[in-house]
Amino acid sequence: MTGIWKGQVYGRGRYMEGAGERFKMKVLMETMVRALVDEPDFVNVTEIGGIHTSILELKVCKSDIGKVIGKKGRTADALRTILNAVSAKLNKRVFLEITEDLND
Repeated sequence: MTGIWKGQVYGRGRYMEGAGERFKMKVLMETMVRALVDEPDFVNVTEIGGIHTSILELKVCKSDIGKVIGKKGRTADALRTILNAVSAKLNKRVFLEITEDLND
């Protein structure tokens, strides 16, 4: 069953009671970045959230950090633009931090 009803998210093997905008932004970021990198299994998104502001911490494999940032930071800027569009609709502010995963 796929769909969203009263804060519940079903689909692709995931179910979260009370899932809201945090879950949606985190899954959106994971999906976009996994499509960009060579090592999608090493993509990790952690959210540090507040009421009106959230920080999405994106960790990728060291060899993929250049693909996520892009030439002159254009790919990172595009990711941030998409996040800002989604967060503006939800009346939130989201910051994206990109770091390399040291455990690979």
